[in-house]
Amino acid sequence: MPELVEEIIGRIPQEVPEYSRPLEGEFGAAVRRGVEIALGRLFIDLPGRDEPALKPETRAVYRQIGIGEARSGRSLEALLSAYRLGARVTFRAASGVAERAGIEPRLMLPLGESIFVYIDEMSAASVEGFTEEQSRQVGERDRRRESLLRRLLGGNLPEVEARRLAGGAGWTIPPRVRAIVLPPEHAEGLRALLGDQALISGRTGEVVALVAAAETAKARSELASALRGRRAWIGPVRPWEGAGESHRAAAMAAATPAFADDSEEPRFVDDHLSAIALQADPLLMEDLATVCFEPMLDLRPAQRERLAETLLAWLRHRGERARIAEDLHVHPQTVGYRLAQLRDVFGDELDDPDRRFELELVLRAGRRPPTD
Repeated sequence: MPELVEEIIGRIPQEVPEYSRPLEGEFGAAVRRGVEIALGRLFIDLPGRDEPALKPETRAVYRQIGIGEARSGRSLEALLSAYRLGARVTFRAASGVAERAGIEPRLMLPLGESIFVYIDEMSAASVEGFTEEQSRQVGERDRRRESLLRRLLGGNLPEVEARRLAGGAGWTIPPRVRAIVLPPEHAEGLRALLGDQALISGRTGEVVALVAAAETAKARSELASALRGRRAWIGPVRPWEGAGESHRAAAMAAATPAFADDSEEPRFVDDHLSAIALQADPLLMEDLATVCFEPMLDLRPAQRERLAETLLAWLRHRGERARIAEDLHVHPQTVGYRLAQLRDVFGDELDDPDRRFELELVLRAGRRPPTD
């Protein structure tokens, strides 16, 4: 048996490319112990008919080998190939002994079956250890990435510290980033869609992702396609140090009542800057609307709404009656009549550039005169 142990250990580096180095140190000792235990169980410490092929302490050995392989970064297939190689060498050696002893070949079949059943159990124990270690590593990496994302969104993260944390999380810091905000119920499968270089975190009421900025039209289109159907808001491009700014802009857009529609298409903050800015402080905008619409309070509610609509069209089209009429779907004479009413209500205020600016602000922000 010692000769067989050495033959298997010598063949592994020759026939399994991932192990094409001397089996030394802690790993080499683990391999040798695994081979010795396997052969001892097969030929010396034979299990009884009702016993499992692997004792608990033996199973722990092969499970630990799987854990070690996951930590080393090698593939599981390399380890299973080594097990299969060991099974072939063992059966060939046993067959040679049997032939020299004059044992009939058919009597070797049960031994061959036993060897490969045993190898299957060893493999299952190693797969279990390998999988659990990978899951632990992924969980730890995700925890570190989520912590890194929170630090980046919080701002004031020194570059040295950011790069240290990114290295520990297995993340490469891109020069420019975009933050993405979407509802939790639309986040399923997001990691697979955005790829391994996206940082993702679930926060209260929202899911936040940080991705390298899509600088080209093609990259922007691909990002939009990946997020289709998820009600996502995509923040503006910022240097990585400004990730929190991109997130705040996207979160503000997501909370803007003007965009509370049924659309599930992704939206870029860049495309809606003025509308978002108008909603930045709803209370102040409401105060401004109260001041601006005060001259209309003596009108009937229906008249207030009609004149507010006309006023916005007048401000938008700089007084061009034909375009106002087209916008409102009314006759130009009707426009003239309504403009005369607006003059009666607002008087010289309509000639004041500052007042016109304020009126357009509140109207474009969706504010209208009270209806009661």
